[in-house]
Amino acid sequence: MRRLFPVTDETAVPASDGVPGTPGTPGTETVDREWGLDELAEAYAYPPSAAGPAGPEPWLRANMVSTLDGAAQHDGRSQPISSAADMRIFGTLRGLADVVVVGAETVRQEGYRPARAREDFAALREAAGQGPAPAIAVVSASLDLDFSLPLFTSPLLPTLVLTGAAAAPDRIAAAEKAGARVVIAGDGMGVDPARAVRAVADLGMHRLLTEGGPRLLGQLIAAGVLDELCLTVSPMLTVGDAQRIAGGPPVAVPRRFELTSLLEEAGFLFSRYRRT
Repeated sequence: MRRLFPVTDETAVPASDGVPGTPGTPGTETVDREWGLDELAEAYAYPPSAAGPAGPEPWLRANMVSTLDGAAQHDGRSQPISSAADMRIFGTLRGLADVVVVGAETVRQEGYRPARAREDFAALREAAGQGPAPAIAVVSASLDLDFSLPLFTSPLLPTLVLTGAAAAPDRIAAAEKAGARVVIAGDGMGVDPARAVRAVADLGMHRLLTEGGPRLLGQLIAAGVLDELCLTVSPMLTVGDAQRIAGGPPVAVPRRFELTSLLEEAGFLFSRYRRT
C-alpha cells in the first residue's frame, strides 16, 4: 500500500536523482507494502469529538466500494468488487467505530452477522473507552427482518433496530423478544436520518460508521448528516444495472466534500473525503 495524498516528511522518499516522475521523487511513497494495523488505525482515526449541549457530537462516516463504471455491487453483493486490502480497511473502520449503521436490505443481501471482537483492536478500543466490538444498528421501516439470525440473538452488544413510531407493534415485539433494542427515530413509518444519528449518539455511540446500502446512504446524504465518505475505487468494469453507492431523489444543490487522504494498493484506490 502506498500513500498518494497527503504527502508528509514521513511518507515522501528523498529524490535519488532529482528527475520528476522517477522512483524516489518527493511527492509519493514509492514502497508498496502491506500496512500494519497501527498505520491503518492512524490513517483512519476519527477526528476529536466536538463538545455539544448533549455530549460529544456524533461523527458519521460511510464506507463504500465502487467499480470504475460506478457499480456498488455485482450480483447484488459488494464482495466480488472488493480486495484483500479493501477488507483490511473494512475491518479497521469497524475496529474504530462505536456502532455500524446499516440498511435492512443490506442486512438481507449481505447476510450480516454480529461484529466480532478482534484481539488486534482490544487495546485500542479499551484506550478509547469502547467495548470489545461495535454494535450493529439496522434501519428498517417495516421491520421485515429475520429475528432468529445471530445478528439479533447472539451479538456481543444488543443489536439496535432503528424504526418509526408507526412500525407494526407485533414486529417491534418480535425484535425485542429476540434481544434487539428498538429505537424510535421517526414519527411515521420511516426513519428520520438526523433523528437516527442523534438517537444513537444519545446512547453514547458518537463514532458512527455506515456501510450502506445505497438507499440508506442516499437518505443520509440528502439529510445533510454524512460527515465523511471512505470510498474504495475498484479497478473493475461490470456494466449491468447495479446500483450506485447512493440512490434516491437528487439533492437541490450538490454536496461538496474535500479529499483528505488517498491510498493505493494493486490498482485499488482508497480515498477519504470530508464535507467542507
